[in-house]
Amino acid sequence: MIGQKILEVFSEAACEHNQAKSEKDRKKGCTKVATPGAAAGGCAFDGAKIALSPIVDAVHLVHGPIACEGNSWDNRSALSSGSRLYRTAFTTDMSEMDIVYGGEKHLFKAIRQIRERTNPPAIFLYQTCVPAIIGDDIESVAKAASETFGLPVIPVNAPGFAGGKNLGNKLAGEALLDYVIGTEEPESTTSTDLNIIGEYNLSGELWQVKPLLERLGVRVSACISGDARYREVASSHRARAAMLVCSKAMINVARKMEERYGIPWFEGSFYGISDMSASLRNIARLLVERGAPADLIERTESLIATEEKEAWAAIEPFRPGLSGKRALLITGGVKSWSVVSALMEAGLVVVGTSVKKSTEKDRERIAELMGEDAHIIDTMTPREMYRMLRDAEADILMAGGRSQFVALKAKVPFLDVNQERRFAYAGYKGMVTMVSEIHRTLTNPIFRTLRDPAPWDPGCRITPLV
Repeated sequence: MIGQKILEVFSEAACEHNQAKSEKDRKKGCTKVATPGAAAGGCAFDGAKIALSPIVDAVHLVHGPIACEGNSWDNRSALSSGSRLYRTAFTTDMSEMDIVYGGEKHLFKAIRQIRERTNPPAIFLYQTCVPAIIGDDIESVAKAASETFGLPVIPVNAPGFAGGKNLGNKLAGEALLDYVIGTEEPESTTSTDLNIIGEYNLSGELWQVKPLLERLGVRVSACISGDARYREVASSHRARAAMLVCSKAMINVARKMEERYGIPWFEGSFYGISDMSASLRNIARLLVERGAPADLIERTESLIATEEKEAWAAIEPFRPGLSGKRALLITGGVKSWSVVSALMEAGLVVVGTSVKKSTEKDRERIAELMGEDAHIIDTMTPREMYRMLRDAEADILMAGGRSQFVALKAKVPFLDVNQERRFAYAGYKGMVTMVSEIHRTLTNPIFRTLRDPAPWDPGCRITPLV
């Protein structure tokens, strides 16, 4: 089962990056397969858990040793407007006895205990390396538990050694397609129902976009999976259109929902003023084509004009301090080009952007934005990153939390733009927040003090005390 799913995901028809590969390279998959026991972080299980855990009212049960759940718990700041059940860690905590005799009975008892104590609308059951190696059949346990307890138990067969995080994202999407989407009917439908796919509400970013859609009369039928409810996802097949936010994560969900339910989709971004406006226009266009009121396009243009005017006015005071400043962007995926667009709109110069997790289409967008001479980085070692920062080739490093220590060693300002970030950067207000945070970081006087010679170094001028 898992082998067939992996082959199916690797042959994703809508993934231009994958289709451009030779048959030999495509068989190798999207990423190098991890070694059992050495797949800590960035593994398929981690990717699946990241993709589904923002379904906030469901229980997420990890079948495996306690370290699998412990290492992956709360590694993204996906926020909820309601239930907090998703933040409770559930694991079978497999022992040596489970490994010898099998952990299926232990797993069934754990599901019973969860049903009695929390009575959730559904349980997502995650396979990990150890039970996969000893042959625990989580699909059979999930089926038996569903019939016995009368609630959906969804097996997510993505053990860590199957591959990397991106593969885990797609296997999580396959679990939704096989066991969740289309299993329930919505209480009501409208001509402006929209699915947002691949958005995880990191730091509350969905909440900066949703009010704009509500002002247009567009209803988010389901966000897969940020701040989602299980029944919203289960009934999402009745939406009229869909927007794909991160193609690397769940492009298979968007394509298969179009094939099965006739839901057209497009890929867009909520980062940056121009990209946000383009996404709103595409949403309005698709919905009108599907039967929404024709004046939706006109109302969208009116909203865009108002929001853009307010955003540019709010950004203007920061421009003098940002114009010409050089930023090094170490991220990937959709952020490799969408954040570049946002930074250039604010007047910064992007000296380089990484494309480690980006597709060929992402690279083309970067080249279109930055020109043919764009410094596109496939991989960058900490040593090379430190050299660039030390030699003042960049004034600020924008990356994930793991890179902050390189910036601090080089005495250069650092801003977290990855999954651990505290601030929401989506939408028009998010763009203003990003610009203000960059300005605050760049103008922090501590970095000027750090770069000054120490009192005991040659060339330091000590002002005598009066």
